Amino acid sequence: MRNALILCTANSARSVLGEALLRHLGQGKFSTFSAGSTPRGTVNPDALTCLERHGLPSDGFRSKSWEEFAGSDAPKMDLIITVCDNAAGEACPVWPGHPMVVHWGIPDPASVEGDEAARGAAFDLAYKRLERRINDMLALGDDVFGAENGRTRLAAIGASAD
Repeated sequence: MRNALILCTANSARSVLGEALLRHLGQGKFSTFSAGSTPRGTVNPDALTCLERHGLPSDGFRSKSWEEFAGSDAPKMDLIITVCDNAAGEACPVWPGHPMVVHWGIPDPASVEGDEAARGAAFDLAYKRLERRINDMLALGDDVFGAENGRTRLAAIGASAD
């Protein structure tokens, strides 16, 4: 079982989608968490609707600070994935256990204005991009975590075109 933390600034949309997707697609191989550098305090309702639309559970998510995962009593992370440009450029806490940290930038669906259909399409696009990247990661197998070039291979997933 690996621990993975998905980070974004507000922890209200992309990181929540990533947490749910990795939990689902990882089929019990990952304990997943999400957090933000400056959490909004609530999860974006469009993110929860997106999860429901794709048949994933939408309950139990909350917007929280990454500080919850930086303390000595926090779960030791194996992987930290930043999914927004702000979180990638910020000074992150020192993570216990020195996990792999990679960046998979995803455009913010919460920034899309418009009607429910326009917002839904933006969230579905973010969902599909995260789904593809997580499937690509899982296809590498667990050995990637111990491989000399493991971080490079995981980071390359975020650099590929969607």
